[in-house]
Amino acid sequence: MARGILLDVARYRALQRIEAGNPITRADLEATAQSEGMAIGEGDIVLVRTGNGAIWHDATAYLRAGGMSADASSWLASLRVQAVGADNMAWDDVGVVDPDLNVSLPGHLILLVRHGIYIIENLNLEELARDRCYEFTFICLPLKIQGATGSPVRPIAVVPVS
Repeated sequence: MARGILLDVARYRALQRIEAGNPITRADLEATAQSEGMAIGEGDIVLVRTGNGAIWHDATAYLRAGGMSADASSWLASLRVQAVGADNMAWDDVGVVDPDLNVSLPGHLILLVRHGIYIIENLNLEELARDRCYEFTFICLPLKIQGATGSPVRPIAVVPVS
Protein backbone atom coordinates (compact mmCIF):
# COMPACT_ATOMS: atom_id res chain seq x y z
CA MET A 1 0.00 0.00 0.00
CA ALA A 2 1.40 3.37 -1.02
CA ARG A 3 0.58 6.66 -2.67
CA GLY A 4 -0.48 6.03 -6.26
CA ILE A 5 -0.08 8.47 -9.12
CA LEU A 6 -1.72 8.17 -12.54
CA LEU A 7 0.15 9.75 -15.42
CA ASP A 8 -2.32 9.92 -18.30
CA VAL A 9 0.16 10.25 -21.15
CA ALA A 10 -2.45 9.44 -23.80
CA ARG A 11 -4.53 12.42 -22.67
CA TYR A 12 -1.46 14.64 -22.41
CA ARG A 13 -0.44 13.75 -25.99
CA ALA A 14 -4.08 14.19 -27.11
CA LEU A 15 -4.19 10.62 -28.45
CA GLN A 16 -6.69 7.84 -27.95
CA ARG A 17 -3.78 5.46 -27.43
CA ILE A 18 -0.02 5.23 -27.72
CA GLU A 19 0.93 2.88 -30.54
CA ALA A 20 4.04 0.72 -30.83
CA GLY A 21 7.06 2.49 -32.25
CA ASN A 22 6.11 5.77 -30.55
CA PRO A 23 7.43 5.12 -27.02
CA ILE A 24 6.66 7.15 -23.96
CA THR A 25 9.81 9.01 -22.92
CA ARG A 26 11.09 10.60 -19.75
CA ALA A 27 10.10 13.98 -21.20
CA ASP A 28 6.53 12.70 -21.70
CA LEU A 29 6.33 11.49 -18.10
CA GLU A 30 7.78 14.72 -16.70
CA ALA A 31 5.46 16.90 -18.81
CA THR A 32 2.40 14.79 -17.95
CA ALA A 33 3.20 14.93 -14.22
CA GLN A 34 3.62 18.70 -14.43
CA SER A 35 0.36 19.16 -16.36
CA GLU A 36 -1.48 17.11 -13.71
CA GLY A 37 0.18 18.95 -10.82
CA MET A 38 1.81 15.74 -9.59
CA ALA A 39 5.23 15.49 -7.95
CA ILE A 40 6.52 11.92 -7.86
CA GLY A 41 8.26 10.96 -4.63
CA GLU A 42 10.31 8.08 -3.29
CA GLY A 43 8.13 5.05 -2.55
CA ASP A 44 5.27 6.16 -4.82
CA ILE A 45 3.59 3.78 -7.25
CA VAL A 46 3.36 5.33 -10.71
CA LEU A 47 0.73 4.07 -13.14
CA VAL A 48 0.95 5.17 -16.77
CA ARG A 49 -2.08 5.29 -19.03
CA THR A 50 -1.23 4.59 -22.66
CA GLY A 51 -4.90 4.33 -23.68
CA ASN A 52 -4.37 0.73 -24.74
CA GLY A 53 -6.47 -0.66 -21.91
CA ALA A 54 -9.49 0.51 -23.89
CA ILE A 55 -8.66 -1.96 -26.69
CA TRP A 56 -8.23 -5.01 -24.43
CA HIS A 57 -10.94 -6.79 -26.45
CA ASP A 58 -8.83 -6.58 -29.66
CA ALA A 59 -5.97 -8.98 -28.88
CA THR A 60 -4.03 -8.28 -32.08
CA ALA A 61 -3.94 -4.52 -31.54
CA TYR A 62 -3.49 -4.80 -27.77
CA LEU A 63 -0.43 -7.04 -28.07
CA ARG A 64 1.18 -4.47 -30.40
CA ALA A 65 0.50 -1.56 -28.06
CA GLY A 66 3.13 1.06 -27.33
CA GLY A 67 4.93 1.47 -24.03
CA MET A 68 7.84 3.06 -22.21
CA SER A 69 11.30 3.88 -23.49
CA ALA A 70 14.43 3.00 -21.53
CA ASP A 71 14.91 6.62 -20.47
CA ALA A 72 11.38 6.70 -19.00
CA SER A 73 12.18 3.61 -16.91
CA SER A 74 15.58 5.00 -15.87
CA TRP A 75 14.00 8.25 -14.75
CA LEU A 76 11.39 6.48 -12.61
CA ALA A 77 14.12 4.30 -11.10
CA SER A 78 16.14 7.43 -10.24
CA LEU A 79 13.12 8.72 -8.30
CA ARG A 80 13.15 5.49 -6.25
CA VAL A 81 9.52 4.62 -6.87
CA GLN A 82 8.26 1.41 -5.29
CA ALA A 83 6.45 0.09 -8.35
CA VAL A 84 5.23 1.08 -11.78
CA GLY A 85 2.33 -0.10 -13.88
CA ALA A 86 0.59 0.48 -17.17
CA ASP A 87 -2.45 -0.48 -19.20
CA ASN A 88 -0.41 -2.38 -21.78
CA MET A 89 0.94 -5.89 -22.11
CA ALA A 90 4.60 -5.42 -21.27
CA TRP A 91 5.31 -1.93 -19.82
CA ASP A 92 8.01 -1.47 -22.49
CA ASP A 93 7.55 -0.58 -26.14
CA VAL A 94 7.23 -4.14 -27.51
CA GLY A 95 9.39 -5.30 -30.41
CA VAL A 96 12.00 -2.58 -30.05
CA VAL A 97 15.63 -3.33 -29.17
CA ASP A 98 17.15 -0.55 -27.08
CA PRO A 99 20.30 0.61 -28.90
CA ASP A 100 22.23 1.45 -25.71
CA LEU A 101 21.38 -1.67 -23.69
CA ASN A 102 21.03 -3.98 -26.71
CA VAL A 103 17.98 -5.69 -25.20
CA SER A 104 14.27 -5.78 -25.86
CA LEU A 105 12.09 -4.84 -22.88
CA PRO A 106 14.77 -2.53 -21.39
CA GLY A 107 12.43 -1.38 -18.63
CA HIS A 108 12.39 -4.90 -17.23
CA LEU A 109 16.19 -4.86 -17.01
CA ILE A 110 16.35 -1.35 -15.55
CA LEU A 111 13.45 -1.59 -13.12
CA LEU A 112 13.27 -5.23 -12.03
CA VAL A 113 16.85 -6.48 -12.36
CA ARG A 114 18.88 -3.39 -11.53
CA HIS A 115 16.58 -1.65 -9.04
CA GLY A 116 14.10 -4.21 -7.68
CA ILE A 117 11.13 -2.08 -8.75
CA TYR A 118 7.96 -4.04 -9.43
CA ILE A 119 6.16 -3.78 -12.79
CA ILE A 120 2.38 -4.24 -12.95
CA GLU A 121 0.98 -4.87 -16.43
CA ASN A 122 -2.47 -5.05 -18.04
CA LEU A 123 -4.08 -2.53 -15.68
CA ASN A 124 -7.53 -1.09 -16.30
CA LEU A 125 -6.94 2.64 -15.86
CA GLU A 126 -9.90 3.93 -17.86
CA GLU A 127 -12.12 4.89 -14.90
CA LEU A 128 -9.33 6.72 -13.08
CA ALA A 129 -8.51 8.57 -16.31
CA ARG A 130 -12.16 9.37 -17.03
CA ASP A 131 -12.51 10.93 -13.58
CA ARG A 132 -9.08 12.59 -13.81
CA CYS A 133 -8.15 10.97 -10.53
CA TYR A 134 -4.38 11.39 -10.56
CA GLU A 135 -3.64 10.69 -6.87
CA PHE A 136 -4.97 7.86 -4.73
CA THR A 137 -3.98 5.17 -2.26
CA PHE A 138 -2.83 2.13 -4.20
CA ILE A 139 -3.11 -1.38 -2.80
CA CYS A 140 -1.64 -4.32 -4.71
CA LEU A 141 -2.49 -7.84 -3.58
CA PRO A 142 -0.38 -10.61 -5.18
CA LEU A 143 -0.88 -14.33 -4.73
CA LYS A 144 1.20 -15.83 -1.93
CA ILE A 145 3.59 -17.98 -3.98
CA GLN A 146 7.01 -19.11 -2.77
CA GLY A 147 9.92 -18.99 -5.20
CA ALA A 148 8.01 -17.23 -7.98
CA THR A 149 9.25 -14.27 -10.01
CA GLY A 150 5.77 -12.93 -10.71
CA SER A 151 2.12 -13.25 -9.81
CA PRO A 152 -1.30 -12.09 -10.86
CA VAL A 153 -2.38 -9.25 -8.58
CA ARG A 154 -5.55 -7.58 -7.45
CA PRO A 155 -4.83 -3.85 -7.90
CA ILE A 156 -7.02 -1.45 -5.94
CA ALA A 157 -7.07 2.35 -6.15
CA VAL A 158 -8.76 3.96 -3.16
CA VAL A 159 -9.85 7.38 -4.34
CA PRO A 160 -10.86 10.35 -2.22
CA VAL A 161 -14.57 11.10 -2.04
CA SER A 162 -15.32 14.59 -3.32
